[in-house]
Amino acid sequence: MSKPEILQVGPYPEWDQGPLDAAFTMHRYFEAGDKAAFLEDVGSRIRGIATRGELGANRAMIEACPNLEVVSVYGVGYDAVDLEACREKGIRVTNTPDVLTNDVADLGIAMMLVQSRGMIGAEAWVRDGSWAQRGLYPLKHRVWGKKAGVLGLGRIGYEVAKRLSGFDLDIAYSDVAEKDYARDWTFIGDPVELARHADFFFVTLAASAATRHIVSRDVIEAVGPDGMIINISRASNIDEDALLDALENRTLGAAALDVFEGEPSLNPRFLKLDNVLLQPHHASGTFETRKAMGKLVRDNLEAHFAGEALPTPVL
Repeated sequence: MSKPEILQVGPYPEWDQGPLDAAFTMHRYFEAGDKAAFLEDVGSRIRGIATRGELGANRAMIEACPNLEVVSVYGVGYDAVDLEACREKGIRVTNTPDVLTNDVADLGIAMMLVQSRGMIGAEAWVRDGSWAQRGLYPLKHRVWGKKAGVLGLGRIGYEVAKRLSGFDLDIAYSDVAEKDYARDWTFIGDPVELARHADFFFVTLAASAATRHIVSRDVIEAVGPDGMIINISRASNIDEDALLDALENRTLGAAALDVFEGEPSLNPRFLKLDNVLLQPHHASGTFETRKAMGKLVRDNLEAHFAGEALPTPVL
């Protein structure tokens, strides 16, 4: 029996590539020089797409594969997949939730600590001889005992809030409704009011058309000159121009960001700022989690072609 043919949108680590190649006939879209010609050649044979969260699968790609049955996303975010096109054509969509939740939450907390305590600059202070020549490092700000706001109390937001509770922070959250699993935390429905509450404002909600720029100029202004925004969700959730304006004129105290519009070619304005911590979209970037994500991509594909229930369906 021939193996199902899969369009591979982006590269995977070898520990994932090997098992994928063994189970399926993989067509490496990302290696094609002329991608339109590549799709024209293989599209009719494609039954599945294996992609990454930031790469997704747009309508043109989906329509170029008339026999497509399933899109398996390596990542929790699936906003780059054209879900409307998939619904129209009865195409299943899966992602890899849960396995990356704790690593993403860990990085969010680490970013808050690193930025608040100035740890990047402090290490440079030691390495460049400033400690010996200039004395003690400039004072920074404490974390414990302050107020935190978590925008989006899903899987990742919940784990962030759990970790924040260990710092004796006053924790509030915003979501579409109050959560019965968050009785120890304060529900504030309006993102602007949540921002007014927060010294540390975590953006942890899933991205969609409805959440685009939900962290608006008004929200950013409400966090204020002593506050910090930490984004471990998607860049589209924040009005990036408004964020840059606020960081430049100091109406926002600081930011710690793992995601950017147009990444990895981020806006050069970020590189001139000393009040923002920049990370290369690596919140899930541990060996353990990436291996678990890759296995879940395969598990979803294998379950679909075996006629079994999908482990983690989106559609």
